[in-house]
Amino acid sequence: MSQRLIYVMDPMCSWCWGFAPVIDAIVAAYPQLPLRLVAGGLRANHGAPLDEHTRSVLAEHWQAVAQDSGQPVGDPQNLPATFVYDTEPACRALVVARELDPARAWSFVRTLQQAFYLDTEEITHAAVLMRLAEAAGYSVAAFSELFDQQAMREATVADVRWVADLGMAGLPILLAERDGQLALLANGYQTPEQVLPLLARWIAAGEQCAEVSA
Repeated sequence: MSQRLIYVMDPMCSWCWGFAPVIDAIVAAYPQLPLRLVAGGLRANHGAPLDEHTRSVLAEHWQAVAQDSGQPVGDPQNLPATFVYDTEPACRALVVARELDPARAWSFVRTLQQAFYLDTEEITHAAVLMRLAEAAGYSVAAFSELFDQQAMREATVADVRWVADLGMAGLPILLAERDGQLALLANGYQTPEQVLPLLARWIAAGEQCAEVSA
């Protein structure tokens, strides 16, 4: 029997930032359960800098996330005037991290989220992504080489297409997969109190099936 969790997210998705404590709780409670990260591509390849109205709307949205989730947020007004809300580089960095060392991928994504939502860093820039990758324990040389490869761009697009084929609106999405069968644990922001009991029941059902098959 094979089983794992599949977490569909975007490092620059604010509700994914709100959902981060749920993933932290799951990783702490079930360290033996593999976690595969999939890039959702929330705003991939957007090319225009944020205008003042969009910044104001974004600030309100971040505050809503903070209020509902308890996660701290910075002020998007602190982002540079030239900031373009293009999530493709961060999503590609997620894919590269998963390819190089999947065991470190969540820690790296957590680092990206903190840099963006707390420090309002431009994680759209390759240089920033490389620095944060190194902070998460990756080799900068290996990360940089893979990040620039066309194969990683294509793998990122493949992730986004896979997510589109799920037919679910909104991020985050948390799935549990057992022997190729998917179970939905969360679509959109949910609290640990909502998600963890569902996961516990799914794990218990798997254990019962394993006992029957033994």
